[in-house]
Amino acid sequence: MPKLKTHSGAKKRFKVTKNGKIKRAHAYKRHILTKKTTKRTRKLRKAAFADVTNAKALKLLIPYK
Repeated sequence: MPKLKTHSGAKKRFKVTKNGKIKRAHAYKRHILTKKTTKRTRKLRKAAFADVTNAKALKLLIPYK
């Protein structure tokens, strides 16, 4: 089978953990932060995991990570 190409956007956005889960950052943290509460922006700093329904598709985008 030929080698697969890694998706350039996906390799910058996702990491695969030791257990195979896909780690991602939260959205809504780039701009217009003044109207968002401090509590909300603080919670957005923490990493999250991609949903299991999307995991299979994401793993195809980053096959060698």
